[in-house]
Amino acid sequence: MPGEVFQSEVWFANLLAHGFVCPPHKHWVLPWPSQSGEAGRLHLMQESSGGALCALSNYYSGLYGPTGTVRTDQDIAADQWPAAVRKLQQLPGSSVLRLQPLDADVAWLASFEQGLRAAGYRTDRFFCFANWYQPVPAGGFAAYWQQRPSALRHSVERGRRRLDRAGDWRIDIIDHVSPALDEGLAAYLAVYASSWKAPEPCPDFMPALVRMAAREGWLRLGVLWLGGQALAAQVWLVCDGKANIYKLAYVQGQERFSAGSVLTAALMQRAMDVDRVQEVDYLSGDDAYKRDWMALRRERVGLVAFDPRRAAGLLAAGRHFAGRLLRRR
Repeated sequence: MPGEVFQSEVWFANLLAHGFVCPPHKHWVLPWPSQSGEAGRLHLMQESSGGALCALSNYYSGLYGPTGTVRTDQDIAADQWPAAVRKLQQLPGSSVLRLQPLDADVAWLASFEQGLRAAGYRTDRFFCFANWYQPVPAGGFAAYWQQRPSALRHSVERGRRRLDRAGDWRIDIIDHVSPALDEGLAAYLAVYASSWKAPEPCPDFMPALVRMAAREGWLRLGVLWLGGQALAAQVWLVCDGKANIYKLAYVQGQERFSAGSVLTAALMQRAMDVDRVQEVDYLSGDDAYKRDWMALRRERVGLVAFDPRRAAGLLAAGRHFAGRLLRRR
């Protein structure tokens, strides 16, 4: 399975430092069961005093899970789960546990659920968001591009012709720490401010993420320039065979150039033919345009667990399962 930016220690450090309007009340890191020789760690938080025990995640998180190399059931012995769950139960708020967003098919999740149930928890899963993604076909970008809808391909071609007629234009793709990084980051922030998108709730998060990703070698910061003006900018995060399309924006009023689509195609070609990724991930959202770029859809889920032997867990379980029953009816 391709590695995950969102399950790395540097991701959690940046999220904790810059990604919360109100910092968590508490943050814990639990050892994660492993037989692989490289133990994982589970980052958890309590948002407020008396609140539930939660994943260290929020709207900035494309995925959640343990750090380290733990990925399969074979990495984890069944007799390791009781000790892991006992450590979790000792934390404040652990009568209710909520983890999200998760890969519904990853093996460790099913094993963890079994461990929680064996310890007396009642568990349930819930829908978080749709996730569109694209396995890279044999033949790379050329094969992928021929599989795209003709309307998308023609839109990109028209955009390029209009850019050609408008003047000198170029695409920069910045992937490491360099003097160009400051210019690219400033261009991204300017484009985002001139786009349709709402301001970031945590304005320091993206600059810190871009610089961290550049240091790690994950950054693909794309900017489309027409003359001296940046018309579109995107932040992709590429790690261990997977390209995550993290943030994208274009300047309102310049839609005739299809600058966002032209830039996406360029970054897609870079990811598939140069970085040689196995998969491109559009992360969260069921937006219609993502279906043009991606072939497959899956769902990210959440896991909730209740300890009915404690009053808070019993009360929360009652509300949760009663609400679920009413929704089904």
